[in-house]
Amino acid sequence: MKIDQPIPVTILTGFLGSGKSTLLNELLASEAFADTAVIINEFGDISIDHDLVRVNKRELMVTTTGCLCCTAASDIRSSLFELYDAMESKAVPSFKRVIVETTGLADPAPIINQITPGGLPAVGYRDHVVARCFRLSGVVCAIDVTMIEETMERHFECMKQLAFADCVVLTKTDLGAEAAAAPGLSGLLPKIRQINAAAAIVDRHGNEFDLAAVFAPRRYVPSEQGADVEGWLALEVALAQQGQTHNDATGASRHAATGIQSLALLESRPVSPQNLATFIELLKAVGGPQLLRLKGLVGLEDDPERPLVVHGVQHAIQQYRLPAWPSDDRRTRMVVIAHGLDEAVVKSLFTAITGISARAKAQLVLTVAGLSVLGFALVAGLLLLLHERATAQFEPPLVIQNATRPQR
Repeated sequence: MKIDQPIPVTILTGFLGSGKSTLLNELLASEAFADTAVIINEFGDISIDHDLVRVNKRELMVTTTGCLCCTAASDIRSSLFELYDAMESKAVPSFKRVIVETTGLADPAPIINQITPGGLPAVGYRDHVVARCFRLSGVVCAIDVTMIEETMERHFECMKQLAFADCVVLTKTDLGAEAAAAPGLSGLLPKIRQINAAAAIVDRHGNEFDLAAVFAPRRYVPSEQGADVEGWLALEVALAQQGQTHNDATGASRHAATGIQSLALLESRPVSPQNLATFIELLKAVGGPQLLRLKGLVGLEDDPERPLVVHGVQHAIQQYRLPAWPSDDRRTRMVVIAHGLDEAVVKSLFTAITGISARAKAQLVLTVAGLSVLGFALVAGLLLLLHERATAQFEPPLVIQNATRPQR
């Protein structure tokens, strides 16, 4: 199949919980964005977002796990080549554009280096096909105005995502109390400009917001994004040539090196709503600011056919029911992304709420290591799970809602 013009590729980035998937869902619902292929990258061993992004029959979606910026084999090139190969073989309809939604922890530099001229050199047939058939046509960064300053202080990736963008979308500007507590936009904009002086900045909830314009193909030139961006790209090339950018021989990613890890939790049986609420409250208590992200699909005992979606960004947890399972996979699937949180603690707590035997629960509570690591909050929670009387005295503030998908 001959491609007359390179297919435009737009990267959608932004830190964990910034509203990327919400923007993508709104975009894919638009008739103007028919014939769109989507690549969704998730940080973790299991995919959840692919069940939460609504893709029409006209569109094609490829999902990847891990993190594109940590993949030694240039996974973005592999995903683009996979799309090209499927289209050329007529396995899928032709598409006019590609949108890549990165994980919230992604460093844009290695991703952009793989799909821009002058970046990482092409070393094989696949790379040459991708260079010939695809063209980077924009980097959109979603920013949660209620969390951006704190997030940038704690996570350098967030600052780099902002610096590489040629369009910044301010999200959650409509959240009453949280927005009121956050710095005003007039104070935030100069700080954004200190990092990125060139990008267009638009308010997701502004009267003039035009989602189609945000994702319209355009000329993207990394050198026009500022000296810092050029420097980061050059550094990535130099490190790649020394084999130091991505997974090393032990398989550790750049995020693992900074203490950030992802934990997948799976359960085939429906979960008690009360136990789930207890699990989330205890996880927040134990994790504190170290808990970066919690997301998942949960089958609940009270209505197993309508899964609960859990979206958590640090202390803020949202929940809503779906009318039905979005795929044939009806297992409870949750992903916890945290900084320095003990994996064994989270797994033990999740096992406790999903229904192990009373004897095993007792052994878990009596485990000295568990007592020392979990601390008072977790021990109290486990005891609550084991003793109905104690549970009756505990009133978790988290309420499982039957609301529909929130619009932000």
